Amino acid sequence: MSRLVLTGARVVVGDGTVRDATTVVVDGERIAAVGPDADGTTSIGGPRPDDRAVALAGRTIMPGMVNCHFHATYHNLGAAPAPFGLEEPMAMQVVRAVRNLERLLLAGFTGAVSAGAPFAIDASMKAAIDRRLIRGPRLVPCSRDISTTGHAGDTSFPAHWEVGALGAIRRSDGPDEFRRSVRLEVKEGAEMIKLFVTGGHGTVGPRERTELTADELAAAIEAAHQRGVRVRGHIANKEALLLALEFGIDIVDHGDGMDHECIERLVATGTPVVPSMLFPARFLASMGGGGLGFTDDMRHDIDAMAAILPAANAAGVRLVLGDDYGAVNFPHGPYADELAYYVEEVGIPALDVLTWATRNGAEVLGRGDELGTVTVGKLADLLVVDGDPVADVNVLRDADALLAVLQGGRLVTDRLPPDPTTSTRGATWTPST
Repeated sequence: MSRLVLTGARVVVGDGTVRDATTVVVDGERIAAVGPDADGTTSIGGPRPDDRAVALAGRTIMPGMVNCHFHATYHNLGAAPAPFGLEEPMAMQVVRAVRNLERLLLAGFTGAVSAGAPFAIDASMKAAIDRRLIRGPRLVPCSRDISTTGHAGDTSFPAHWEVGALGAIRRSDGPDEFRRSVRLEVKEGAEMIKLFVTGGHGTVGPRERTELTADELAAAIEAAHQRGVRVRGHIANKEALLLALEFGIDIVDHGDGMDHECIERLVATGTPVVPSMLFPARFLASMGGGGLGFTDDMRHDIDAMAAILPAANAAGVRLVLGDDYGAVNFPHGPYADELAYYVEEVGIPALDVLTWATRNGAEVLGRGDELGTVTVGKLADLLVVDGDPVADVNVLRDADALLAVLQGGRLVTDRLPPDPTTSTRGATWTPST
C-alpha cells in the first residue's frame, strides 16, 4: 500500500503547538512519521517507489476537528408543534441525518458527539458509517431528550392533543422513571444520554428554572453510568451546574451562569463544556438584537458568557466546539463559523480554539488516545488546509481551502496533486495563493 508523504508543511499539532517545515507520513490508517523536512527521508525510513509525495510549501496540516454538540436530524420548519423537524416521520429524519453527517465530514469534522436525536436514528447512523454504507464522522450516538413533563423542550404538541406516541422526547417523572428512560435509550443504542436540566439558552423555559429534582438527576446519571454510557445536560444556571457536577455529569452543554466558582469546580472535575454561543447570537441578530423580554434575557446570557469564557479557557476548563445547527435561522453546513465567532467576537486565541476543536474534541469523543493530535502512531484523521488557520481561522470556513480530508488514512476529499505513479510523477506542484 502506498504511503502519503506530505512535505514542507506547517503542522498545527492539536496540543497548542505548531511546527514549521515538517514532513508528515501517512502509512495505512495511521501517522507513521512526523519530522523536520531536513531529515525527513531519514525519519521516514527513506522514500519508497510507490510513495505519493506532496510538497505543501507551507500549507497547513492539522488534526480532523470534532463537533461535540451535533443534531443530525435538526431542520427548522418554523414554530411549534414541529420545531427543528423532530416530529417529522422517521424516514424523513433519517434522510436528513445522512445528508448532514456527510456535510459535517466534508467540512473537516472527522468526529461528532451527538446531542440528541429521536427514534434511535443516531445509533443507526453510527452503524451505517462504521460499515461504510454512508459517509460521515466517527459518531457517538445520543438519546432522545429526557426530562420532566412540561420541561422547556416539552413543546412537541399542545397538551389538549393528548398525543400518546413517543416522539422526540422521553418525558419522565420521579427517579424510577428516569432510570427506566435511561435504560430504554441505552437499549436502543444510545452511548450518550441527553438531559434537559434547566430551561434557558434558546428554549422557551426560563434559565432560572431547574427542570428536575436532585433525586431525578442523580438517578439518571447513576443509571447511565451503570450501563457504561455518559450523560450530557442542557444547563443554563449556576446552581444546576454545580449540582450536576456533584452527581458526576459527563458533559455540560452551554453552561450559562458560569462564574469563577464554577470554573474552579470544572477544572477540578475535568468536565468538558460546550458553550455553543453561536446559535443564540445568530438568533438574537435575526430578531433585531433585543427589545423583547426573552431576547433581552438572551442578550444578557451571551454577554455574560463572552465575559467569563476567556477566564475559563485560561484556567484550563476543557472547552469544545458544537452548536444547534439546524435550529431557527441557523442552517446546517457552515460549521467552521463557530471557530471564527470565538476568535473574533469572544477574543479567544485562534490556537486555543483549534485545540478545542481537535485534542479536546477527540477526548470528548472518547478517542483521545488515538485521535486529536498529529502524533506518530495515531489514526490519520487529518486536514490539509491551503492557508494558516492560526493566522486567520476563517480559512476553515472556505470549502475550497480544504485540500484534503483524511479519515483513518483514507482520502475522503482529495484536491492534492496527482498520484506519483501517473505520468506527472516528479512534477513540481505549486499551491494556490
